[in-house]
Amino acid sequence: MTFTPRTPRVVAARRLQRRKDRDETGRFLAEGPQAVREALPAGAVVELFGTPAAFERYADLAAESPVSSVVTEETIKALAETVQPQGLVAVCEQLDVPLSDALAKRPRLVAVVAEVRDPGNAGTVLRTADAAGAGAVIFAGDAVDPYNGKCVRASAGSLFHVEVIRSPLAVVDDLRASGLQVLATTGYGADDLDSLLDEGALSGPTAWLFGSEAHGLPESLLEAADRRVRVPIYGGAESLNLAAAAAVCLYASARAQR
Repeated sequence: MTFTPRTPRVVAARRLQRRKDRDETGRFLAEGPQAVREALPAGAVVELFGTPAAFERYADLAAESPVSSVVTEETIKALAETVQPQGLVAVCEQLDVPLSDALAKRPRLVAVVAEVRDPGNAGTVLRTADAAGAGAVIFAGDAVDPYNGKCVRASAGSLFHVEVIRSPLAVVDDLRASGLQVLATTGYGADDLDSLLDEGALSGPTAWLFGSEAHGLPESLLEAADRRVRVPIYGGAESLNLAAAAAVCLYASARAQR
């Protein structure tokens, strides 16, 4: 049987493109073979939709999925949010965990995206945090939904590797109570990243706070953090974008901790 855009299971899956339906069902869509390949070992996949050509090319993924449903090209285009879909879209269970559970594992490196609303930036920070060895990424306050389609794609599968937490904005006390120093990133920080590296301040367990490019970190988090840190600019650029600044800071910690 080949499913069409009007097949009830496809209609239900398409609704997951809306945050309201993702929140109500606890499910989301992961598009493309890379995301599916990472989602399967995490036990997140509920159903895999694929065209005949995609299931032939990625037979291993179809075999691993608990349910594999063949769909038309038109159906994949309806389920996918990219211009040129790669033939696979999975319905997945959301994997975020409570903040207390994640911190109970005593991660040595944590990234907090505080009220970051751009899904591409948030997903890239998640991917970078995973690459740097972070144990958790916290979406704090009025941040983008980590299961937004663009955020999932930007994470390139890292969504399934690290602990993802959605929490209120006031997270600093919990972070500090779990043994993490809390560093707030700001272009006007009293400390610069190189100085912290030189004094060995990044070798201990650390949580980095990152704010949106448009507004930076909320004042409440800047005041609550242990230190305010700026990335030094040696050329003529006014600043780094969020994803680049996060990469520099997280990798500085990763190197110091090793």
